[in-house]
Amino acid sequence: MSSNHIINTIFGEFQKNLDQEQEIREVIRNICKDVDQISRETTTVLQVIHHDETAIPAACLKARELFEKANVGYNKLKEVVPSGDYYKYQDHWRYMTQRYCYLISLTIWLEKGLLATHETVAAILGISAEEQKEGFHLDIEEYLVGLLHLCTELARLAVNSVTHGDYNKPQQISKFVMELNAGFRLLNLKNDHLRKRFDALKYDVKKIEEVVYDLSIRGLLPKTENA
Repeated sequence: MSSNHIINTIFGEFQKNLDQEQEIREVIRNICKDVDQISRETTTVLQVIHHDETAIPAACLKARELFEKANVGYNKLKEVVPSGDYYKYQDHWRYMTQRYCYLISLTIWLEKGLLATHETVAAILGISAEEQKEGFHLDIEEYLVGLLHLCTELARLAVNSVTHGDYNKPQQISKFVMELNAGFRLLNLKNDHLRKRFDALKYDVKKIEEVVYDLSIRGLLPKTENA
């Protein structure tokens, strides 16, 4: 067998693999496009929290319905992405998943005032929370970035709540974000993007502290045990 034939055979296999990978990427892109659109719709739905507190329950209910649609999309991704190639294709859904982590965490905080755990977010999206259990999973770093986006949104909500005469919510937000901040400080963050996002958290904390302080010196804080 000539060397030319061997080379043609080898590179023919390379091209076959490249074509298969390109087909998978195209399917993934189409699925992510649809799922990402749902996340944008959810973001729009939840913006009502900044100008109409009475509409929050309905917004959370609508967000839950949209999360169910996203769940279907993530299950399609699970079927398409080869079990051993999660990180090979991760860039297609990385930022979309970070947004969902933020949106789900925000919805649960609005509903219950609690932190949405990594396992809870994964369950709502219909994917595994354990990296070793299944190929497609909720990466911990994506979840943490989502929580940092949540803190930024809550800092904005603290300001807008005061504008609408709700002086209790900034205290609630302050306690929650302070606890999250303490938790993040326990981590040794090596991911550049995650570390930069964490560096921005101090500005969110400062903004919330200023809101609570201003309410305090004006005597506007509700007279409660927490206060």
